[in-house]
Amino acid sequence: MGASKDQLPPYPNAARISDSQCYAQYTASLKCLEEFSSDKSKCQEHFDVYKECKKKEREARLERNKSRSLFS
Repeated sequence: MGASKDQLPPYPNAARISDSQCYAQYTASLKCLEEFSSDKSKCQEHFDVYKECKKKEREARLERNKSRSLFS
């Protein structure tokens, strides 16, 4: 039983960072590195925010997968 063509997938493609809910945090981290000439210590706050976002995104994905059956 496939989804109709008009129906969107239940969640974005996890393989593309641009589809991630954390894309803004990802780009902010990269911009910080550019601004501070790759001095990672000055961008730690950006890294922490991105890491937390990815953690929440992963937890949400795992929660969605719990409700899906392999046999439906």
